Amino acid sequence: MDQTRFRLRIFLGVMLAVLVLGTVGFTLAEGLPLYDAVYFSIVTVTTVGYGDISPHTPLGKVLAIFLILGGVGTFMGVVANFTEMLISRREKAARELKLYMVEGIFFSELGSELLHLITRGDPQREELSGELRVKADWSPGDFSRLQERLVAYGYEVDPALVDLKEVRRLLAAKTGILLRLLENPAISEDDGFTDCLRAVFHLKDELYHRRNLVELPASDTAHLAGDLKRVYRQLVMRWLSYAGHLSRRHPYLFSLAVRLNPFDPQRDVVVRS
Repeated sequence: MDQTRFRLRIFLGVMLAVLVLGTVGFTLAEGLPLYDAVYFSIVTVTTVGYGDISPHTPLGKVLAIFLILGGVGTFMGVVANFTEMLISRREKAARELKLYMVEGIFFSELGSELLHLITRGDPQREELSGELRVKADWSPGDFSRLQERLVAYGYEVDPALVDLKEVRRLLAAKTGILLRLLENPAISEDDGFTDCLRAVFHLKDELYHRRNLVELPASDTAHLAGDLKRVYRQLVMRWLSYAGHLSRRHPYLFSLAVRLNPFDPQRDVVVRS
């Protein structure tokens, strides 16, 4: 829970307690009916003060002072924090939209092809491919449920089944794009896409510094398998999140993403009847 929402809940709780205390107090001290007591408490706390009801007893006046001093500040805190929360949500939505645009460039230029290459090294790729056969009529709930299931997926990769030379060539050719993506202000340090880019960069460096990618010792093959697994997991979860965003906001882009699904061995961009 973010700090703004936490403060809003605190202020709402205090304001509710003040209104309840004021209502009970005015009912007992002034002999007001319940609905008048609630009405008077609210107009006092919100500083409206129509003047149609006023306290006549000393206890009622003391209670009104308490409501003015304690309730008005609390009410202003509720308004301020609620406004801040709305602005924060709008800014967050704008940042997410920019981030998804950056992710779209990544998958278009590099990510989808990299996923397609790494998936070949997954011994259980048929299972994963079956799960990720995204359909054009999927709902947001379908994406959420699949994301939950894929958290527990193994993402094991056998480097012997991956064309490491082709992966190295692809990453070397797209280094400039990767650097520009990392420099994009839409990317922050705490989002998952940054971790994904770091993992891809690390894999690029690992492959770049190996002249021979065929005859590697078992220990080094195991090390590369770990790097591939890290990238594989990151790419799958980011692609699924990106596809879910497209399905909600950009149906025409989602249609293209479905046709270019990197987990579909028969993927084809051509629209066929």
